[in-house]
Amino acid sequence: MSGTRRATSHRRSAAVPQPRQGEPPAGRGAEEPGPRSRGHRRRAKTKRRGGKLTVGAAMLLAAAAGWFAIGPGRDFPASIAAGAPDRPEPDSSSPHADDPAAAPAAGRTEAPAADRSSRNDGSLAAIAGLGPSWTARIPAETTQLVLVSGQGKDSSDSTVTVWTRTADGRWKPAQSWPAHNALKGWTVKHAEGDLRSPIGMFSLSDAGGRKPNPGGKLPYSEDDKFVMGGTGFNGEQLAGSFDYVVAIDYNRVTGRSPLDTAKPEGKAKGGGIWLHLDHGGPTHGCISLAEDHMVELIKALDPAAHPMIAMGDADSLAV
Repeated sequence: MSGTRRATSHRRSAAVPQPRQGEPPAGRGAEEPGPRSRGHRRRAKTKRRGGKLTVGAAMLLAAAAGWFAIGPGRDFPASIAAGAPDRPEPDSSSPHADDPAAAPAAGRTEAPAADRSSRNDGSLAAIAGLGPSWTARIPAETTQLVLVSGQGKDSSDSTVTVWTRTADGRWKPAQSWPAHNALKGWTVKHAEGDLRSPIGMFSLSDAGGRKPNPGGKLPYSEDDKFVMGGTGFNGEQLAGSFDYVVAIDYNRVTGRSPLDTAKPEGKAKGGGIWLHLDHGGPTHGCISLAEDHMVELIKALDPAAHPMIAMGDADSLAV
């Protein structure tokens, strides 16, 4: 034994009262064995060892339980292996797994991303009202597009907007203007005299009119033959309707005056589809604008921008 244990035994012996002569020692019966042998102390020591083994066995049983819960061939979570407190393991698939501070607070979701389709300069990622199939048809070199959007398939009312493509491929609109189209609306298969405007995307190459060029860059043909008489569908006067025109390249030869009557795809498909001055009512197939808007359009169109026109009812243009 160590010196400390001997001293402890000595103090305990001193604390026990001494028996009188002829009486058994206090706290011991006649059958109580005598002083403990060394072998008894070894058994007691073995019992103390047995207590430590019991704790170890509990740990082994806990580990075995974890093994059955996790399954063979897998690692124990770090918290079990290191004896750390029970807490969820980080999800390695989460974008915040390596940066807990970046994770959103509990009970709160991230705000939706801001709409970046528009900018402070007014440009948009795509032309409003023009669907992807139409957008794909815009030539790469085109940086000007005139959009004529009809109110309905059978309506003669529409809106004209000039769009300009920016250097980074976005689109910026100018002011929108009210306009008229054909009496019976729109068609994908325009025919001579059907009183419908053709749906499609066409180039804009030539301009002209009875009045002199107001300052446009397109080839311009000034001619007294740009005349129109009679009355329209609403009884309105048609005089002056062709003072300014821009030819829409539908079934015509580009590079010629809008007055040219050649129809390379045949007369049955119609022709002579122009942008011209509005006379206050529906047209036979053309698009008509107020005179000040028509002058503004002619000044804006630039052959270097390869201008195009997309025209049709709003539902047809949205696909």
